[in-house]
Amino acid sequence: MSSLTSKRSIPELQHAPAPLVMVTAYDFPGGRHAEAAGVDLILVGDSLGNVVLGYDSTAPVTLGDMIHHARAVRRGAPNTFMVVDMPFGTYHTGVTDAMRNAVRIIQETGADAVKMEGATTEILQVVDNLTRNGIPVMGHVGLMPQTATAQGGLKVQGKDDESARLTLSGALALEQAGAFSVVLEAIPSRLAKLITGRLGVPTIGIGAGVGCDGQVLVAHDLLGIYEDEEKKIAKRYAELGRAAREAIAAYAAEVRAREFPAKENSFVMKDEVLGKLY
Repeated sequence: MSSLTSKRSIPELQHAPAPLVMVTAYDFPGGRHAEAAGVDLILVGDSLGNVVLGYDSTAPVTLGDMIHHARAVRRGAPNTFMVVDMPFGTYHTGVTDAMRNAVRIIQETGADAVKMEGATTEILQVVDNLTRNGIPVMGHVGLMPQTATAQGGLKVQGKDDESARLTLSGALALEQAGAFSVVLEAIPSRLAKLITGRLGVPTIGIGAGVGCDGQVLVAHDLLGIYEDEEKKIAKRYAELGRAAREAIAAYAAEVRAREFPAKENSFVMKDEVLGKLY
């Protein structure tokens, strides 16, 4: 399958005339569909812990998990800019460990950039070190799923004075440290618009309103893979979960009625060959 897109460089992404489109992917078909649809960026997110591996949070996701899934995505989307999440614990124990883990991601997956959450002094040091050594970093402020418990749970951030100031200052500090883009997750749209206006690098919103420079959604949310999940920050563009369930149920019914496999799904042999076996 030939690609419908060509991989965009960081300067091209930073000066794109239209809002950037980023979507998550976790495997070969996900990457293939995203590239064929012409998205600007693919995020191999640690959200795979929730939507693919069945964990209750992203915390159990390992570096090995991310590398395994990112390799598959890259095979499906060789010509799309791919960002890979650094999972919890891989950039929290110092600059040396973070560099080692980031290098593994880049070398073993073909990623174009890594992403990490937060803007503490320690994380800013990591961002600065990685970017100065040629590893592009996408920042992330607002709601940070890896450490959501410390933020009071999975809820909107930046609604009070202190939280809003921390979100703004964190985004500014990430840009100063060298981040080429910053994800704004689950913050008021007016705050996101203010931050976007202050930054010289693109903001990518998820639950942050239309005023960002781009948007990202989890593929499983926009495709409606899980029928029982409705999220305010997402829009369902399809109902593939229901379609999949109905298709499997139809298959099961035909098998039990001996309607499948039909003649057109079966192979034949010559009568004389069968006769010799008898």
